[in-house]
Amino acid sequence: MDGQERMEQGTGETLHPDLISSVNQDMPDEEMLYDLAELFRIFGDSTRIKILYVLFEAEMCVCDIAELLRMTQSAISHQLRVLKQSKLVKFRREGKTIYYSLADDHVRTIIGMGMEHLCE
Repeated sequence: MDGQERMEQGTGETLHPDLISSVNQDMPDEEMLYDLAELFRIFGDSTRIKILYVLFEAEMCVCDIAELLRMTQSAISHQLRVLKQSKLVKFRREGKTIYYSLADDHVRTIIGMGMEHLCE
């Protein structure tokens, strides 16, 4: 049995200790990785993705998003709350109307890159 076979069987022997040490040195801590996983979990809901895509195209109020997606305002508001808590969307008030938009260019980049990846 060679080293590769031992590694594949989980014996704990490593073939490239320098590589492992280098990667381990750059590895974020557990809390950061947990937060990253939570961020991607938010993207794992098709309703939230639809809302983010709508906001990728234009700033909108809840009633317009609900009309566009053929959903209730309550359902949209609930998902917007989740997206706000995750700092993926922001809002501004104009009179009694609240307009939502993507929080920053990072969110725009994530959505754009995801669409680009799917279209390859």
